[in-house]
Amino acid sequence: SCDFKGRKETISYAMMQQYCCIIALLIVSLTSPTNAFSSLHKISDRSGKIYSSTTNDADEQLSVKRKEEQEYFKKRLLELAASYDRGFGASSRAGDEVVSVIDELEKLNDETNAARGIEGNNELSPLEGSWRMIWTTAQDVLSLNASPVSTVGAIYQVFSPPVVTNIIDLIPKFQALLPPSVFPPSLVRAEVTTRASARPEPMRVGLNFEAVKLQPVQVLGMDADVLPPFAVNLPQIPGADSESSPGYFDVTYLDDELLIIRQNAPGGLFALYKTDNNNP
Repeated sequence: SCDFKGRKETISYAMMQQYCCIIALLIVSLTSPTNAFSSLHKISDRSGKIYSSTTNDADEQLSVKRKEEQEYFKKRLLELAASYDRGFGASSRAGDEVVSVIDELEKLNDETNAARGIEGNNELSPLEGSWRMIWTTAQDVLSLNASPVSTVGAIYQVFSPPVVTNIIDLIPKFQALLPPSVFPPSLVRAEVTTRASARPEPMRVGLNFEAVKLQPVQVLGMDADVLPPFAVNLPQIPGADSESSPGYFDVTYLDDELLIIRQNAPGGLFALYKTDNNNP
């Protein structure tokens, strides 16, 4: 009986040791910042939906990485656009390089409803404001620089829903070849007024052309705002503002700084940067 009692006490002591070890391990695991339970830690919102903290951390890391990629390609686009004069001085190879950067940015687009508020209702449009063109592949714009009379200055697209105004500054061709001290500057501003409309696609904006205006801004260094503009109201074609009209563009990238659009007809893409004003 003594042997049995001794064995019983030995077994009880061994079990107590194991129990204490388990308790100690649990305490260490719960208090350690790198414990195994931290990867399973759960939090809940007011609706009672459960989220994993590690999932949130991973999502945050992906968001940061995505932002870094957006900034990298935006910076690269600005560098290339400046090097090749917005597309006017780009070779085919250089143009392909810029388009490849734009393709990468389009994959990183976060905007899903760029056309909201474009008809001038109470909803604020994310497109509202002045945007200065930094790159284009549109032949109808690139051909403007082939004129023997004038060359192209700044180009803007100004959104004041539902009105969208395309602005092109034109300067005399020979003026670009001479210093201002030899030949005082002159500038004419061309404005094409369109009316925007929403299409069924949330990233598509319809356009109906309404008027064209040429306004002298500066003549031989002197302000020419007092000179009357040459303005023409364009004839309205029935059905031009319908959902099936070919006059539209698709927004393929949009954030607070950069806008990229692809126009349906006559084709081509535009990259524009947000600007505080569009003064000549």
